[in-house]
Amino acid sequence: MSTASPMEFAGKTAVITGAASGIGRALARDLASRGCNLALADVNAEGLEAVRSELASNEIRVTAHVVDIGDADAIKAFAAAVRSQHGEANLLFNNAGVAAGGTFDQISEADFEWLVNINFWGPIRMTRAFLPLMRDSGEGHITNISSIFGVIAPEGQTAYSAAKFGVRGFSDALRHELDGGPIQVTTVHPGGVNTNIAETARSPEGATEEEVAAGKEFAARNLVMPPEEAARIILRGVERRRPRVLVGRDAHAIHWIERFFPSRYWSIIKKRLAKEQAQ
Repeated sequence: MSTASPMEFAGKTAVITGAASGIGRALARDLASRGCNLALADVNAEGLEAVRSELASNEIRVTAHVVDIGDADAIKAFAAAVRSQHGEANLLFNNAGVAAGGTFDQISEADFEWLVNINFWGPIRMTRAFLPLMRDSGEGHITNISSIFGVIAPEGQTAYSAAKFGVRGFSDALRHELDGGPIQVTTVHPGGVNTNIAETARSPEGATEEEVAAGKEFAARNLVMPPEEAARIILRGVERRRPRVLVGRDAHAIHWIERFFPSRYWSIIKKRLAKEQAQ
């Protein structure tokens, strides 16, 4: 862990993707309460405007930008708009993400590419677009939201884990490249946070109503941490300039299972899940 002084958020400008709901909205609210200016992005224009209106005040500048993180040109335009409207960007939270269910045989190539384009290429393109603004401002911190599925790779999550492991590898390498300079990188691995990602996940073609319902029921049972709590944990990690943040007891437990049993962790976790479902 870095010995540098804790990060101050007041007066800085934070860029947050996926800001209309879930962890992104919670991060925006928490940062606004600390006096941080905000450039908020999402594809959900209505939800985004609701967050902007809620947080706008005379004390901070809040701008809303309808951006498809899967669109490279839209990301470039977003960075130009932030430079124009804020003049700088000090904090980048690559939070936007999507999900798609099904095994590798079930998920279509189009859905696989759609997910990877947003969850993996999105953070890379955002980082490339906003690094110059951070360098111009003299400091910066990049926070990439991976997942606990960037630590383990469950069955039925080939696309999601591929992207989230990719985010983890990208973030680690970038951190090493930027080491010793004014820009730091934090990788975040949330466990079960209560967001709408499961509700909006794409189901594989041919999935029955029972299979879709079972997936949503599993999510409802396991995605329980309030986004506000997740945001507090994330910002505490960023404030302390930690390179890696695990969010939730489940994430910590899974992390240790994988660490001690790197080739057997999934069989252990499956047994635990089966036992819980039987109770």
